[in-house]
Amino acid sequence: MESMNHGLGVDIAFLLLATLAVVTGWRVFRTDSMVRASFFLLVSFIAVGVIMILLAAEYLGVAMFFMMAVEMTVMALFMVMFMMNPAGLNPMNMVHQERIAIGAGVAGFLVLGAMALLATFPDQPVPAGLEPVRSLGNEMLGDSMLIFESAGLVLLTTMIGVVVLSSHRGRYGAAAEGSMPPGLEPGGDPAGKPEEDEAGEGEHHHHHHHH
Repeated sequence: MESMNHGLGVDIAFLLLATLAVVTGWRVFRTDSMVRASFFLLVSFIAVGVIMILLAAEYLGVAMFFMMAVEMTVMALFMVMFMMNPAGLNPMNMVHQERIAIGAGVAGFLVLGAMALLATFPDQPVPAGLEPVRSLGNEMLGDSMLIFESAGLVLLTTMIGVVVLSSHRGRYGAAAEGSMPPGLEPGGDPAGKPEEDEAGEGEHHHHHHHH
């Protein structure tokens, strides 16, 4: 238990970060914007990464920062490219099948909470001479290198495909054929400039008949 001795500041930081992670994770499902949801999730993962650093898992914490920063940014770009409502202009619900989702969330929380409070974790301290970062690097660049290289190639191919597919054809049809954004209300007029253009055309016809 001597290795668990720490100051009050660590406890306060843990409580604040845990609260931030939970609140921002909850906001992911309450916001109307897919882009905001991506960045709320990023903040939640960053808070978890800092908690890992407090638990003396520095490598995992920093790896969480880099991985989640890139992943959530790419996710936000995908949302802007393909989702019908990336900016949250239209009210929308992020949760589908609410009863199943609530039941799964409550069950998962109870199971994980019981494991954290009741399970007996093995006491296997790392040998003093072991360098965990070097050992992990040897594993990633040794027997597992092909797996990581294949995953990187798949991600790169996916990103290139997204750019190619979204460059000429938008979410609502070909960009050159006047694709229309959705209305702010179900069945309403398209949001943005098309309504103003229609008003301008009406005034033009009115002046034409007056002459």
